[in-house]
Amino acid sequence: MNAAATDLVTAEAVALDLRPARLGSRAVALGIDILIQAMVAGGAMLAAGLVLAVLPESIVDDALVGAVLRIAVVLVLLGYPTFVEVRTNGRSLGKSVVGLRVIREDGGPIRVRHAFTRALIGLAVEWPGLLLPFLTWVVTLAVMLFSGRGRRLGDLAAGTLVVHEKRPVPFRYVPAMPAGLADWAAATDLTAVDDDLAAEVRQFLSRAAELSEPHRGGLERMLAAEVGARVAPPPPPGTPPYHFLAAVLAERRRRFAAQLAAGRVVTERLLPGFGRPAHQIEVPSPVRPATPTW
Repeated sequence: MNAAATDLVTAEAVALDLRPARLGSRAVALGIDILIQAMVAGGAMLAAGLVLAVLPESIVDDALVGAVLRIAVVLVLLGYPTFVEVRTNGRSLGKSVVGLRVIREDGGPIRVRHAFTRALIGLAVEWPGLLLPFLTWVVTLAVMLFSGRGRRLGDLAAGTLVVHEKRPVPFRYVPAMPAGLADWAAATDLTAVDDDLAAEVRQFLSRAAELSEPHRGGLERMLAAEVGARVAPPPPPGTPPYHFLAAVLAERRRRFAAQLAAGRVVTERLLPGFGRPAHQIEVPSPVRPATPTW
């Protein structure tokens, strides 16, 4: 989904490529958050019971018990979600598990007023919905289903949006080293081919089958000319531009993998076990001192 589809533009007129969260993922996140709130509520009720138990019986009456319970409910259903969303920059535990985040409509981080408004609307209308719960639940679901960005009433009132932090990236095939070009690529100087140019080549090779002529051929020749100006010696005569680009990209991957393997060997030599889980580290058995023979 692109930025035009989300219509999300920052105050600096920069279009953001974000994917709004829909009803399904948000329902899973809400379910996790409800379980956490239930545990927090249990702890709050236990603490309230302990406080009431130590108070003199002369001042503990139904009015005090009711007030303590109301305070506990407000803290759990209003104070807790507000505090968590502000402290975690819009990521409650449920949203963290699902990979969601609450942001402002302009793409910025939420503040206390945004989190408080969301929690207040949730308490009164959405969940648990103290005002006509069954009717307001239907209205809330309808608003989310028909909203172009999956926003609930709390989002509309607070000016916020829930988005996926990570976008699913489809697998795209990148060709391996073409036959007959491995020896040439191994002896070629590729230092001038930087990461940005390599990324453009990788993007083209992974999507070449989706492009139509004459755009595919024009882009292929343009990239081949740009890469050819940065490598030496040039590829063997008659090498197709597509194979030339694939060979350069495959050789860069091979060299990077070799450098990474060499770095791991040095790291293991200097810092044995660094970067590996504890269960994969072999602990040498202690050496027993030799028994004197005299």
